[in-house]
Parts: sequence; structure tokens; C-alpha cells
Amino acid sequence: MTLLSQARALDIRFPTSLELDGSDAVNVNPDYSAAYLELHLSSGEIGHSLVFTGGRGNEIMVSAIRSVAALLDGHDMEALLADMREASRVVVHDSQMRWLGPEKGVSHMAAGAVVNALWDIKARRAQLPLWEYLARMSSEELVGVVDFTHIQNALTEAEALDILRRGQAGKEERIAHLRSNGYPAYTTTPGWLGYSDEKMLRLSHEAVADGFGLIKLKVGGSLEDDMRRVALVRDALGPDFPVAIDANQKWEVGEAIEWVKALSPWNPYWIEEATSTDDILGHADIRAAISPVRVATGEAVQSRIVFKQLLQVQAIDVMQIDSTRVAGVNENIANLLLAAKFGVIVCPHAGGVGLCELVRHFSFFDYAVVSTHSEGRFIEYVDHLHEHFVDPVVVEGGKYVAPRVPGISAEMHADSLTQWEYPGGPEWTRLLGSP
Repeated sequence: MTLLSQARALDIRFPTSLELDGSDAVNVNPDYSAAYLELHLSSGEIGHSLVFTGGRGNEIMVSAIRSVAALLDGHDMEALLADMREASRVVVHDSQMRWLGPEKGVSHMAAGAVVNALWDIKARRAQLPLWEYLARMSSEELVGVVDFTHIQNALTEAEALDILRRGQAGKEERIAHLRSNGYPAYTTTPGWLGYSDEKMLRLSHEAVADGFGLIKLKVGGSLEDDMRRVALVRDALGPDFPVAIDANQKWEVGEAIEWVKALSPWNPYWIEEATSTDDILGHADIRAAISPVRVATGEAVQSRIVFKQLLQVQAIDVMQIDSTRVAGVNENIANLLLAAKFGVIVCPHAGGVGLCELVRHFSFFDYAVVSTHSEGRFIEYVDHLHEHFVDPVVVEGGKYVAPRVPGISAEMHADSLTQWEYPGGPEWTRLLGSP
């Protein structure tokens, strides 16, 4: 019997606040961080995963991951790896851990770290990158990993199976297309709120030259500044180049409507996180008031259940799944299926530490067997911290190159883990000074 022999969770942080990389109207000085997990099995295999945070509190996430991983103690890991729906239920639906959620926040994200590490092992065993491993599973196997609890009034197992069966036609051609052509990317690199106008414009021109099909600007600091910045970029890039804006949940509902209407002369491609992502009806009101500007949200949506409701009340035009916010691969398959059922495009959130590496697998899988197209769809890209990963993201000509390394792409270099462990790693000792 294969058992869990060790769950090694590390607090890894990077001082991105020094250059204001990642700054927006709410997250003014983030230190991009990863609560990093290695699941060591008695077979000698290791599954890697992580949860992204903004710095302070990363130690809480690390503790939660250790607590959730302990739920695997004594389980036959072969049985759980063979039944990933049950593996997910072990860590998501534990009767005592549920008091910390249920299915939201730190405990849910910690469960996702454990689930993703198990998927990393499965994909490594198959010698396939996660996206291709999922794409080559049968429709029945894919439905079998999804937890339909609390979403069956929006998506039944039969409906999910029908979506996936339709996606089998032409699957091999789409897999080949992804390998040859990649998947469209957009970039937020020019748009951080702490950047000067000069830096914003320089990076915007570079993004267009690099082939990106859309850029995103952070907004919500002040309306006057936002109007100036959006106008500068619109004048620089022309009237038709897609420019999205992102408020990171800064506004009240009425404020969001007024602010977006004030920016609408510059034709924003979408407004992202216009208000709290928990405010489902607020999003619906905003969407009704600001049309034809699209409404996008998802990076902080805590579960498939919230996504279900956003879709049911027609509150969003763009679903932005995140690879570490929900309870892992299983739940993001559910989110993709919900989006397909309701005809809403998926443009994943990425950036941070490892989010680009992880989330690309979902868009590639989505194209292969769920939505079966990429029209109007992009994966977010931010050029930060990729050098720390064994299988880093590669973007060429504004497109994500298809991952080919087996696993979920979460593994970080051993030296990066050593150097940037907080607070005692050598790099942090240098920055903080000796105790």
C-alpha cells in the first residue's frame, strides 16, 4: 500500500513591493508569495503544488496546507489517485475542517493545494503535461472527478457528460493545433497602478510589438488619474486595440457604474472585479447598466457555487478562473463546464507566483475538449518570477506555448526554495538584516 510519508509546506516570498510590481487600487504593495507544497509518497514519488498569496499571511496558508494534508495520513494513496472525486472529498468535505469554510477561503485553497499535488503525481505517472492528460481522459472519467454538490440545479452530470462527449470530435486535431500554435495571451505587465505614465506607455508599446492581443490597466485610484492613463494608452495604441481595465473590487456598485461610464469613451474591452466578487446581484446590476462594456470576474471567486450564481443571473460576460483560489483541478473542471453550459468565455487570471505556469493547463484543456475554440479568449500573462520554475511559461508572438513537461508545472527549483524561504532564507536575511 502506498502511503503519504511527508507533506513539506514552505513559506516562499519575493519582495515585489520594492518595485511596485503587482500594485493596484487595493493591493498597493504586494510581495508575491507562494505557500508551496511537496507531497512525498512512500513510493518515492513527489507531487508539487502551491497557493499564491500577496505576502503577509502566507504563513497562515502554509499552516492550513499542513493541516489539510494531514487528512491523507493512513489513506491508501493508490486508491485516492484512482478516484480523484473521492480524494477531493477527503480534504474538502472533512467534517471538522468544514467549520473553517465550508468551501471558501484559506481552508478551501489549502485543500486545492493538496488536490493539485495529487494531480501532479497522476500526470507525471502518465508522462504527460496536465492539460494533455486531462484531454486524453474519457468523457466519463472527467465527469467522474467533478463534485456536483450544490451545482446540479445549473449543471447536471448528464449535461456535463454531453458537453464532454461533443468535445471528443476533432480532439486530436485541436491537440495538434495547440502544440503547433499555442493559445492567445494578454498581458497586465504595463498596467500596474504604481507605474509612471512613461513606464506604462513604454510597456504598452512593447506588449503590442511582442504580439499580445490585449493589455489590461489597473484602475480605481482616482477617476482623474484613470481617465488620463486610459486616454494615454488609447491614443498610443489606436481606437481598436483591446484595452481592459481592472478595479480589484475597489468600488461600491453605484460607484462602479459611474466610474465605468466615465471611462467608456475610451472603449474598455472589459471591466474586471468592479465590486466585491461575493456580490452576485451587484455584478448583475453593473452589467445591465454599463453594457456594451463587458463584465469580468473570477480571480477571487471562492467556489463553483458562486460561479454558478454569477452565470445564472447573467452577471458576467467573462469568467476568470484562478488555478489556486478554488479546491484544485476538480473544481476548475466544474467551472469550465459551467461556463460552457452558459455560453460564457473563460479568460483565466494569472501572474503572481506560478499562476501563469498552472492556469495555462486549464485553457489548453478547455480548447481541446470543452469549449473547443479560443475566439475572444486569452490567458493572462505577467512577466514576473518565471525563472524560479522547473517548467516555466514560454510566450512567443503573444501566445502561450503548449507545456510539454509532465505534471502541473508547479515545481520550483530547489535553490529558489532555499534562497527565498521566509524569513530565514539567505535572500530574506540579506534584505531584512540578521536577527
